[in-house]
Amino acid sequence: MGRLTTHVLDTAHGKPGQGIQVSLYRIEDQKRQLLCERVTNADGRCDQALLEGEALIAGVYELDFDVGSYFKKLGAVLSEPAFLGVVTLRFGVSDATQHYHVPLVTTPWSYSTYRGS
Repeated sequence: MGRLTTHVLDTAHGKPGQGIQVSLYRIEDQKRQLLCERVTNADGRCDQALLEGEALIAGVYELDFDVGSYFKKLGAVLSEPAFLGVVTLRFGVSDATQHYHVPLVTTPWSYSTYRGS
């Protein structure tokens, strides 16, 4: 059974990104369809999979991470406007029977991602 999961790592503070708003969209016909919204837990993960089973289909998706609000709450010194507000990751799912883990590694000034396990 395929599933989609995520987590956030705050490398500026050396800890998981707790309390970050995450929104998942499916892209169809150049339009975004909101599928779910979650908030990361103390481990920087969502308490449940974003999608799993038949809900995960092949296609193009986007994850929005509201890192700007997260770093502001932590009291990080940010420019106005902040360099990073909402980070959007667009990725493809080609085999919906697999586990797609899409983490975000971030600071107030940078981010990266990878396909995890």
